[in-house]
Amino acid sequence: MPSLNRRVRRVAATTVALAFGSALTLAGTATAGTGTPTGSHVTSVPLAQGLYQSAYSERNDVLWATASVGQPPAPVTGSQLLRIDPGTLEVEAAFTPPVNGTVEAVYGIDVDDEHNTLWVTNTRNNSVAVYSQRTGRHLATRPGVNHSREIVVDEKRDVVWTSSFSDGALVAFDSRTFKEIKRVSIEGTGPTGLVVNERTGAVYAADFTNSQIIEVTPGSKAPRLIPTGGGPLSIALSGDGRTAYTADQASGTLSVVDLRKGTVIRSVATGEGAKAVAVEPCSGRVLVANRLAGNLSVVDPGTGTVVETVPTHAYPNHVKVAGRNTAYVVDKSGSGPAGEDGLTRIRLSSKTPLRHEATGARPAC
Repeated sequence: MPSLNRRVRRVAATTVALAFGSALTLAGTATAGTGTPTGSHVTSVPLAQGLYQSAYSERNDVLWATASVGQPPAPVTGSQLLRIDPGTLEVEAAFTPPVNGTVEAVYGIDVDDEHNTLWVTNTRNNSVAVYSQRTGRHLATRPGVNHSREIVVDEKRDVVWTSSFSDGALVAFDSRTFKEIKRVSIEGTGPTGLVVNERTGAVYAADFTNSQIIEVTPGSKAPRLIPTGGGPLSIALSGDGRTAYTADQASGTLSVVDLRKGTVIRSVATGEGAKAVAVEPCSGRVLVANRLAGNLSVVDPGTGTVVETVPTHAYPNHVKVAGRNTAYVVDKSGSGPAGEDGLTRIRLSSKTPLRHEATGARPAC
């Protein structure tokens, strides 16, 4: 993914060198901002080289992860879809993508539990692909998504959205037929992270190039553009869908964005290279993986306070919440005994659910 990597280096003004040799033995408690123990438990295991993202299937109680080896401009030398037991953190099965001239290396991922499928981005092949969750069999590849980066499933509407970074477009597919059904192009943008509000059908993309959010709602004539922090790579929504959160790699911040007003209401310093964001739905806490800082920030979005800093191994790349108070982080540390990247499970400390900043309501869990 050379074009995005070059832009990241320009904006962040830093070069990432992968670290090798540290042992994947993290276990114990995280610390709060004050340095006092909070009770979150961290378990890490070496998993595979080239880890990128993960997704959780409630239907199958399985964690899926993508792995592709070979940093641009070098060719991909291997790629796998990994089926992982979320309890033991063991790889239950590994599936190899097809070769179509080159390996259809997998990067972004989301699950469609309604149809028991997996959708992935083949970033370096400018396409997306569909796999069976039951067998791991490759079902289809759909080309024409240039620098496809992330993908998100709207199960309620049978729609799958992907970001086409090089085209400045959001592309939608029918999750039943696998056919492209919509393409929204916004000239001069670089969409990366995606999230969908299944209640409304609105899709939101982090525009890394212009430090803004792209909002596409059903029936809208044109996308809405909302400012956010510097160099956003990932985006998530609050439980009620009224607030967006972006992980801003260039500024090392979490931006809290009021979607109705279209303004940043809070900017929270989390750590250098903020890369990925997720929301723990029961508490409303926001989790930010800080790639260069090598940790995960747990944020109370209502107060803008980092309530906990959880250690990970070097270069955490993605965070996924799966179940109550549990998150999974994949990294690019290369610190396993055979140079594997790691998977870290974080069982967050139990806290009283936060009141939502707009409504005052507590999440129902």
